Amino acid sequence: MRGDLSAGAEALDDIILIKSDGYPTYNFAHIIDDLEMGVTHIMRADEFISSTPKFLSIYEALEIKHPAFVTLPPIMGDDGKKKLGKRDGAKDVMEYKSEGYLPEAMVNFLAFIGWNPGDEREIVTPEELVQIFDISKIHHSGGRFNEEKLQWINREYLKRLSYEEQEEYITKFIPEYIKQLSGFTSTMVHNITPIIMERISVGKDVITMAEMGELNYFFEQPTLNKDNLFFKSSKISQEDKYEVLASYLTHLISLIESMPDIDFTKETVKETVWSYAEEVGKGDILWPMRYALSGLDKSPDPFLLAEVLQKEETINRLNSAISILRK
Repeated sequence: MRGDLSAGAEALDDIILIKSDGYPTYNFAHIIDDLEMGVTHIMRADEFISSTPKFLSIYEALEIKHPAFVTLPPIMGDDGKKKLGKRDGAKDVMEYKSEGYLPEAMVNFLAFIGWNPGDEREIVTPEELVQIFDISKIHHSGGRFNEEKLQWINREYLKRLSYEEQEEYITKFIPEYIKQLSGFTSTMVHNITPIIMERISVGKDVITMAEMGELNYFFEQPTLNKDNLFFKSSKISQEDKYEVLASYLTHLISLIESMPDIDFTKETVKETVWSYAEEVGKGDILWPMRYALSGLDKSPDPFLLAEVLQKEETINRLNSAISILRK
């Protein structure tokens, strides 16, 4: 990276190899460790340049052929102005693992800090890196540690997982208090896997969804506020509005009850209720339907929710909404 570097005797001084307790220092131990492992290339940050002459003197004294040394530019903080450090939010790599970053994504991300393959690719697997990595393409200046980019790369790798792997990944991050809900089942986790995968970039996002109340309603009936069942631009008259909306939902249930249990999908649910929603006003049917199923102002569309919850539970929750409206 910096060409051939040289130094004179002034770069050497007496260095400690073995401490008083008989334990070897890093200066000595890493050289023996690299020798035993057959290391051929050592890639270190440029802060080790001043120590390299000392290390070379130990190789020479032990009559060991030294590896090739590559001096790398530092990893910079997100602002690109100074080297990344703990004060700037730097974390142990195992912390990233516990947050749900995949090993392949982390390798991909780190490889692209201060290096690229010379084309438009941004997702490169470890196996591909082995084939295309070229030391000469490492940049001379430090690269930024951009955690948003890391999240994007991790999301791309999550997309590449099989459905079963995605389901297993999500399950690991669902909090224990959610798993203790009476309605929690592996079948429901299987059903909501695509919904969750659409929302997350990393495993810890599943925990955030749970904290925001965005998972509970899949496993238990939500608590409803009857005024929240009304669309903000509702066409329903204020007079007897609760009874009017209750009658709308009653008719909605009759439509859903007429559907076969076998082919209860978001497409068939939409096909069944759409004409009625257009007749009455889509907001006055689809909004209360979605809120009744999720208990949230923001959630997946009502047709998808109905498919996930299936016919019986969809009807049960709509009936609960009717009961609240008539209290």
